[in-house]
Amino acid sequence: MVVEMMGKEKLVVEIVAANNLMPKDGEGSSSPFVEVEFENQKMRTTVKHKDLNPVWNEKLVFFVADVNDLPYRNVEVNIYNERKSGNSRNFLGKVRVSGSAISKNGDDEAMVQLYTLDKRSLFSHIRGEITLRAYLTTKDESFSSTNGGNQSKQKKNQLKRVYQQHQNQQQQQQIPISSMLSHQNHQQLKQKQGQQGQQQLNQLNQHNPIQAQQQGNNGVESNQGDMKPVVITTGPGSALGLTPSSQTPVSGSGFHPHHVFNDFSLKETSPHLGGGLTNKDKTSSTYDLVEQMQYLYVRVVKARDVSMFGVGEVMAEVKLGNYKGVTKRGGCSNPEWNQVFAFSKDCIQSSMVEIFVKEKENGDFFGRVWFDLTEVPKRVPPDSQLAPQWYRIEDKKGEKLKGGEVMLSVWFGTQADEAFAEAWHSKAATVHFDSLSSIKSKVYLSPKLWYLRVTIIEAQDLVPGEKGYSGMVRYPELVAKAQVGNTVLRTRVALPVANRSLANPYWNEDLMFVVAEPFEDYLMVSIEDHAAGHEELLGRILIPVAAIGRRLNEKPLEARWVTLDMHGNGFGESKMMNRFGSKIHLRASLDGGYHVLDESTMYTSDARPTAKQLWKPHIGVLEMGILGASGLMPMKLNQGKGSTTDAYCIAKYGQKWVRTRTVVDSLAPKWNEQYTWEVFDPCTVVTIGVFDNCHLEKNNTIGLGTRDSRIGKVRIRLSTLESDRVYTHSYPLLVLHPSGVKKTGELHLAIRFSCANMGNVLHMYVTPLLPKMHYTQKLTVPQVESLRYQATNVVSLRLSRTEPPLGREVVEYMLDHDSHMWSMRRSKANFFRLVSVLSGVTALSRWLDLVRSWQKPFISVLCLILFLALVFCPEFILPSTFLYISFTGLWRYRTRPRHPPHMDIRLSHAETVNQDELDEEFDTFPTSRSAEIIRRRYDRLRNVAGRIQSVVGDLATQGERFQALLSWRDPRATFLFILIGFIAAALFYAVPFRVVVALWILYEFRPPRFRSNLPSPGLSFFRRLPTLADSLL
Repeated sequence: MVVEMMGKEKLVVEIVAANNLMPKDGEGSSSPFVEVEFENQKMRTTVKHKDLNPVWNEKLVFFVADVNDLPYRNVEVNIYNERKSGNSRNFLGKVRVSGSAISKNGDDEAMVQLYTLDKRSLFSHIRGEITLRAYLTTKDESFSSTNGGNQSKQKKNQLKRVYQQHQNQQQQQQIPISSMLSHQNHQQLKQKQGQQGQQQLNQLNQHNPIQAQQQGNNGVESNQGDMKPVVITTGPGSALGLTPSSQTPVSGSGFHPHHVFNDFSLKETSPHLGGGLTNKDKTSSTYDLVEQMQYLYVRVVKARDVSMFGVGEVMAEVKLGNYKGVTKRGGCSNPEWNQVFAFSKDCIQSSMVEIFVKEKENGDFFGRVWFDLTEVPKRVPPDSQLAPQWYRIEDKKGEKLKGGEVMLSVWFGTQADEAFAEAWHSKAATVHFDSLSSIKSKVYLSPKLWYLRVTIIEAQDLVPGEKGYSGMVRYPELVAKAQVGNTVLRTRVALPVANRSLANPYWNEDLMFVVAEPFEDYLMVSIEDHAAGHEELLGRILIPVAAIGRRLNEKPLEARWVTLDMHGNGFGESKMMNRFGSKIHLRASLDGGYHVLDESTMYTSDARPTAKQLWKPHIGVLEMGILGASGLMPMKLNQGKGSTTDAYCIAKYGQKWVRTRTVVDSLAPKWNEQYTWEVFDPCTVVTIGVFDNCHLEKNNTIGLGTRDSRIGKVRIRLSTLESDRVYTHSYPLLVLHPSGVKKTGELHLAIRFSCANMGNVLHMYVTPLLPKMHYTQKLTVPQVESLRYQATNVVSLRLSRTEPPLGREVVEYMLDHDSHMWSMRRSKANFFRLVSVLSGVTALSRWLDLVRSWQKPFISVLCLILFLALVFCPEFILPSTFLYISFTGLWRYRTRPRHPPHMDIRLSHAETVNQDELDEEFDTFPTSRSAEIIRRRYDRLRNVAGRIQSVVGDLATQGERFQALLSWRDPRATFLFILIGFIAAALFYAVPFRVVVALWILYEFRPPRFRSNLPSPGLSFFRRLPTLADSLL
């Protein structure tokens, strides 16, 4: 029968032919057919039996909901072999056609394209090509059904029920998008999705009833001969509570009820790193974690003898097809530009590149040079750069001019070329000239941070002012205040002390600041009197931070007396005006033995002390290839041309921040940039964030309130990675909004952790996590929180002064500045983490009750015999225990995690949180939801609840570290623990138990002189074990 496609715009995919297909019917041939999918609409061609070079010449017509969204859509073309049974099929290859490559001018101008078939997975056996063309049309196109006959009413009702069930599941489980779209757009989108789904259902009923019946009966295609893509999950079942049966896709309808579950999962990928096995070059050793990207480079250096044309300032224009780049303006006679232009290989639309010399950008040229791309040489580093040459320019007729030459060089290269970072890229042609600096890739270094400790001990001979006296005797309320930059800290009010005058207050308090090199700030210490209802200055002193002494251990520096400047007089005035010499006794030092905590302690990427003299050699190297992203959510409107995203990636480890270039106007950007970090501690975390660049418009400049939008973040703990193994995965990018959790895309990474000496790595597991001064001179919890807030401000301020700058919103998001705030969702997640940890103890207690109750007599008899044997032979207790633990760890080796952790919405309780809890989590601090009195109570409640949340999280962390001993999540730690278990088993077997107990008691009751403030090696090893906190949002 003939089906008329309704609508104004229709997409026509004409399947012409295929050749050299893979035989998969077991008889040296195949019976291929093509299945095309577009916007949840599926259609297929006829089956060509026993033909490896089939010819179809069939047109498949699809309804286009919105033509403006076509460039962001893909057409999936799959070729299958139909088996004899007719109930299953073999995969023969696939092609993905981008919507931007579809002709919009109808059948007349659509070109037939030849595509090479791609694999579906790493182990697919695929070969051959397919020829097709795709175009938009408004004409009435028709196609013939591959299977005739009418669809039965029962089958129609069945498919309608499938459609309605899918719509109900979408309404219940679909990620809310009201924060990204207006309510009106959201309703339109839902209506559009319903129309597309209903139309697809009608097409399936009318067009291919036999296929619909087969797919409705079978559910999942039985492709046993092919390896399907690997989807890594965090546990059995779906994140949305779907049973395995409910996760079966309905192939015929194109609906996948389990798509939400898969979208939030980690997926293993197989990119062609280093150019693939057949396209490697000498750069593969340096760029072996990224895919090679080919570019055409044009370096325009300068020109000479152009004054003969009688023009003013001139410029050069490089043109390749529809892409063109313009240099800056140069001099009149011998202009110099020295600029590089890079054209991506997939953007090459012409067989030659032209360089024009002109006066105006849109004016006529008076000279040009052109090159045939087939004659352009290819440069492979480490070869030196291609030397530029002088080329005589020619006029519009193609004749060489007597005067006028241009010095330039043209070559083919990859992203490994030195010119890549500073080159103008063809895909950034729409970016304004003033915003070009904000799209380049850069490496940033965090400022070197120090803790400034100011100990205000006492003051002497203070003279209270006469303000507020009124003839009444009063006691002064003296407070010492210290200020560095915009940070102000105060001591408590000095209490009266026996045998001390009121003019000689005593505090002896430490005030801690965070300062950064180079030291440009001043430390101002002042004394104020708060007794008269206002702050009265009694004296102050100004000290340059650069003049303060440094210390590397807990030994304090010598305190000194400093004369105060009295009554707020200017520092430049004569001291003869001061009637008394008021002094203050203080001690100031720059503590280099601490590590300045600018990150959350759970996700720290560096634990080295500030002073470089205390650093130890690095133990390994972290290499990361940032390949690209896919399926990004549109973040902004592009001048009425539709929604778009200008994405860039930030990776932070230690003091080194890296920023990839911004890929303009792409929902599937490819960066393919590789970076390296030195690793000093394996128990650290690398953080990767993806952002949308909002500074590309002419009016959106830095500092005018424009903020880059966050797209998502990934954290990877290095201790969970095996040494020298390359991990290639697609990480889901998840962002929590006031309307719920959203998946904003997927980030593709290749990461490798290498270490030269495994002994040094294992030794790090028994050393303290933080430098020595954190244990010998501990900081209080309020001090740590205050100092972390100061450090975040200092880092964001310094990085905002770079070019291109990193905004404060980017730095705060990467440093998890709000991780300590109260959240009902986080509290639930930490509580259930604790419940999961205690579930092992609960299970053990239930097992003991089972043994005691003799419900299973055989097990009870065996346990009784074992307990009696251990009672009569106590020397076997500890060896048996350690042997059991060690063999349990070896048994679990085969089920060890093979993939790094990722953000888990089920663990984070992000899919079950309600709107009220999210509103509370995203509320400002202090709150803005109620009146003044309730606000104060609410803030106090949130502050206390935040501490409880942290305590519960810490308890869960300790329990998860016990579980990590034998889980092989950190392979080195588990190996070390098993090795210690074997050694301990042998030791406790050789040494009598009574001797061991006596030595342990003597060790625990040793004198304080033989004790150390540092944690024991066992405790340090335990604190370095990984936890599930890495997977929390």
